[in-house]
Amino acid sequence: MPSKYDPELRQRALRMLAEARPEFESLTAACRHVGGLLGVSPETLRVWQRRYDIDTGVRPGVTSDMAEENRRLRRENAELKKANEVLKAASVFFAKELDRPRTK
Repeated sequence: MPSKYDPELRQRALRMLAEARPEFESLTAACRHVGGLLGVSPETLRVWQRRYDIDTGVRPGVTSDMAEENRRLRRENAELKKANEVLKAASVFFAKELDRPRTK
C-alpha cells in the first residue's frame, strides 16, 4: 500500500520532533505540537518515532528491514507449499496410471 506521506516529510517530522522533544513534558505533547505544524496526525508521528527508535536500535523490536524480509519469506513459503501440493497431486495421478492394468 503506498504511503500517504512522502519520505522527506517523514524525515523532516522526525527531525522536528527530536528538536521539540526537550521543550515538552511528554512525547505525546511534542507529537501534538509538531503534528499541528505539519498537518500530520500526532498518532502517526508517534508511530514513526517508535519505528525509528526500533530501526536505530534504541528500542527493542523487529526492524523494518527484518519485517519486510519476513513478509517476503512467508510469501515465498506459501508459493512453495502450493507447488508441493501440485507436485503431490501429479505424482498420485501418475502412480495410479502406472498401477492400472493395461489391455491391448
